[in-house]
Amino acid sequence: MSTLHAIIIAIIEGLTEFLPISSTGHMAIASAIMGDHGDFAKLFEVVIQFGAILSVVVLYWRKFFDFKKISFYIKLFIAIIPALAFGAVFKKHIDAMLEKPMIIALIMLLGGIVLLFVDKWFQKPAIDKEEQITNKKAFVIGLYQVLSIIFPGLSRSAATIIGGMQQQLSRRLAAEFSFFLAVPTMLAATVKSLYDMYKEQPEVLNTDNLSTLLLGCAIAFIVAIIAIRFFIGFLQKYGFRLFGWYRIIVGLALLILFYTGVIGK
Repeated sequence: MSTLHAIIIAIIEGLTEFLPISSTGHMAIASAIMGDHGDFAKLFEVVIQFGAILSVVVLYWRKFFDFKKISFYIKLFIAIIPALAFGAVFKKHIDAMLEKPMIIALIMLLGGIVLLFVDKWFQKPAIDKEEQITNKKAFVIGLYQVLSIIFPGLSRSAATIIGGMQQQLSRRLAAEFSFFLAVPTMLAATVKSLYDMYKEQPEVLNTDNLSTLLLGCAIAFIVAIIAIRFFIGFLQKYGFRLFGWYRIIVGLALLILFYTGVIGK
């Protein structure tokens, strides 16, 4: 992976990680276009997601470092359990799916159709504070996150926000809890990916590649801070409809590129 490619992928990750448009899908498509299919490219796409996620810790540092409210950490632990279980079981499935941009394009399209109706489905939120989220509701939101693991391209953000709204959280709180949940989720995914790479192909973790990982994380982190501030304000004012149309247009465009042979299937 060249430095230019790493920078492009990192910017894409930072922009899309917290939007309901699938950062994984966008990175997979971009990598397919640029011809990055190696093991390091796959590792890079996982690790820089954690770099982007760290922006949540910085922006919401009071929440993450308020150790007096242990219930917050308990809710995150409960919510991450389904993802840890399914992630371990479906890792090979996920890796195989990410090598099929055609599948990602279809999931992108179908996910966009769903987003067109989300605002109409959940119009009466009853919960606007994190303290009101019960352990049961946290677990249900965690189950929704599993959908994004089984179907790469669905969007972890979209799945968990919709899960939150289905549990009567307001748009803002559903988005914020989705951000919070992303921190332990991507920390676990990053540690697992780095460990697997160290165990199976330690030569990949050379000095040059580690420098590329750090660069990618830094860029994704900075861009993600901007994206989060934009997304919360936009979501509260306009909802999901525009993101739905965006996904539909991108999905259709990708399908056309695949069927015309511009991008391999």
